[in-house]
Amino acid sequence: MAVRVSAPARLHFGFCNLSLSHERLYGSLGVALAEPRTVVTAAPADSVVCDHPDAREHAERAVDLLDVPGVRVTVEEELPRHVGLGSGTQLALAVLKAVARAHDCDPHVRERAPALGRGGRSGVGVAGFERGGFVLDAGHPTERFTARAPEPGGWTVPEIAARHELPDDWRFVLALPDADPGRHGDAEESSMRAAVEDADPGVADSIAGLVVRRVLPAAAEGDRGRFGRAVAELGRLNGQWYADEQGGVYRPPAGAVVDSLRESPAVSGAGQSSWGPAVYAVTDATHAAEVRLAARDALDDADCDGRVRVVRPDNTGAGYEHNPNS
Repeated sequence: MAVRVSAPARLHFGFCNLSLSHERLYGSLGVALAEPRTVVTAAPADSVVCDHPDAREHAERAVDLLDVPGVRVTVEEELPRHVGLGSGTQLALAVLKAVARAHDCDPHVRERAPALGRGGRSGVGVAGFERGGFVLDAGHPTERFTARAPEPGGWTVPEIAARHELPDDWRFVLALPDADPGRHGDAEESSMRAAVEDADPGVADSIAGLVVRRVLPAAAEGDRGRFGRAVAELGRLNGQWYADEQGGVYRPPAGAVVDSLRESPAVSGAGQSSWGPAVYAVTDATHAAEVRLAARDALDDADCDGRVRVVRPDNTGAGYEHNPNS
């Protein structure tokens, strides 16, 4: 039975702690987005057939994990790669779910994500795939940190510590500069470990108060203004940990775009998603057109080309349908 899976992008606002001085490490915050999306179709086959290199690798692993004969996989839509929207995780999980549903199996996404190399440090991508919404994950005990990254499958996905659906009238304006991709793969591992080994524990103390007193209450109450200001401050504090690795509190040219967007009275908060270069601004449906223009101007002020999108939060996660072409 043919199946189509559609998975949301996500924003990654930052971590609660990178310091080895505290007992919990990481603990990420982020939100699922209704657009852009990863869309994958799959149908049973006698072997793995797929012309997308990354999707084929995920499909081969999924076939082994699920113990099914084979699958034909097509990637219909994919997220911009390595810009801070979670492209790798959403593709891997969408393929897993499509292969499983095509063979009438339960994908057990959270359980099997580590075998696909996903969900080890941050649980936001897996949680967003599962149910969408705003998510804070619980991180890992600091004792589990090792100087070398564990092999795929050698971890569990962090549990969800808090999740809230966000109001339908909230909007996230995305400014996507035409710039070098964000850190990923071995380069990301190296940069993250360098940041952890040098992280100031005082930054984590500031973030803890920010999350408890500002971010979580604003998400629970649907207070967009407080939420936007709080996640923007969270990103700025996180940037102190990464400054040596990415060339500043925000990586160029994201920092210039963030600074410009913050000048707009219609923006309640702006920041960089993950390693960038994607920049987000928090606003509402009434002011979305105004902030779209501000984002366009911000890219021009930073002297870089790029794309601007206005998107809703996604409160449901990945969906699927059988026989999509019938």
